[in-house]
Amino acid sequence: MEKNEKISLSKYLSVCGIASRRKSCDLIKQGKVQVNQEIVKEPGYKISSRDKVIFAGEQVLSQEKVYIMLNKPRGYICTSDDPYAPLKALDLVKLPPEQSRIRLFSAGRLDKDSEGLLIFTNDGDYVEKIMHPKHEILKNYQVKTNSEILDNVLDKLRGGIDDDNEFLKPKKIIREGKCQYKFILNEGKKREIRRMMRFAGPEIRSLKRTSLGSLLLGTLESGKWRYLSSADIKKTLER
Repeated sequence: MEKNEKISLSKYLSVCGIASRRKSCDLIKQGKVQVNQEIVKEPGYKISSRDKVIFAGEQVLSQEKVYIMLNKPRGYICTSDDPYAPLKALDLVKLPPEQSRIRLFSAGRLDKDSEGLLIFTNDGDYVEKIMHPKHEILKNYQVKTNSEILDNVLDKLRGGIDDDNEFLKPKKIIREGKCQYKFILNEGKKREIRRMMRFAGPEIRSLKRTSLGSLLLGTLESGKWRYLSSADIKKTLER
């Protein structure tokens, strides 16, 4: 932050790697953030470089930006908030000692039974760019089922369905082989593909995210991770 610049408290938390912009707003509203020893519950509250921001008992300071791609295995959860979760995807990412204090969070989520490409970072603005539907960053998923989806049902899914007062509509669904489909989404509604498949009927045998923007999971082995290059980051933002 420049000396005389003022930005919202939620943006500051996001820029400093505390959480995504949306999550930062929630933390502020819950009274978990202090500015100059006073609890502030307004996400749009303006602060400058002279203000002291505290979260979880520590001063919030800017960090170097880190971008990581993990091939998440099945059985791991994406939350970092549950201390009792036995298998957390973030635990698979082992940063070197000089980066040990960096707080990473996932850009979107994959549920426990899903696998594939997952981004971890401390750049909240970047997460906003790749996850918010208005930016139309596409995510590809490979879905294998125990039986074929009927053509008329597939057409209904492509046109969108109502589920629990939400409208679920993929960008595309492509039949790739016997009991194999590619789902292309630009939103990250909770368990979106599983909810669509519940409507369709066949059971999901496997669900794997294979790309984000034009970044491919490629040959990265399950459970392994790597840093993203500047070229990789640019690919995740390509429509």
